[in-house]
Amino acid sequence: MKKKSVVMLIAALGALPVAANAFPIASSGEGASVVVSGTGSILATYQGNSAAYSNDLYLMLDAAGDPGDDGIVGNDLFIFNNHASAVGSTVDLGSFPVGVELIFRLHVNDTGDDFFTGPAARNSDGHAHARVEADWAPNEALVSFEDLRGGPYDFNDLSFSFTNTRSSVPEPGALALLALGLVGVGLARHGRCKR
Repeated sequence: MKKKSVVMLIAALGALPVAANAFPIASSGEGASVVVSGTGSILATYQGNSAAYSNDLYLMLDAAGDPGDDGIVGNDLFIFNNHASAVGSTVDLGSFPVGVELIFRLHVNDTGDDFFTGPAARNSDGHAHARVEADWAPNEALVSFEDLRGGPYDFNDLSFSFTNTRSSVPEPGALALLALGLVGVGLARHGRCKR
């Protein structure tokens, strides 16, 4: 009787849903950019990782401390290390003008590779290595990185969120609403032409 109870318990536990990751991963926005959307300070929060490699996250800054890539990595602001930073830790990045793109660089300590938010063309392998999910939380975007050249592109190697930011690419729902609106305008114009 005892053995049967153990078997039933194991079967019941096996039927429970298991989360694939204990931290959030951006579900969309491959190749999107992070754009400042508010005048307040931008707070970065480390959300977690499942990477074997050690990765450092930087905000790319020029010599004057403004957002941008001047090619001098020594000007970049260190934010998190995916193994040394505690999940939930925050860093105040300061405030920047609304509409400015913030470029984040993931430095893979084990391989020496650097991968960037934004278009795939920024990366030496020609692939997008970051997803930017706009409105992941109110007034907060979620960014997730892939640290391997050639994929698997599961974007689980370092996730972080930012306040006062948005994605440069409209989310799929926004695109669907835009398309629906354009269809409605077309139908309305078509109806007027027939009269």
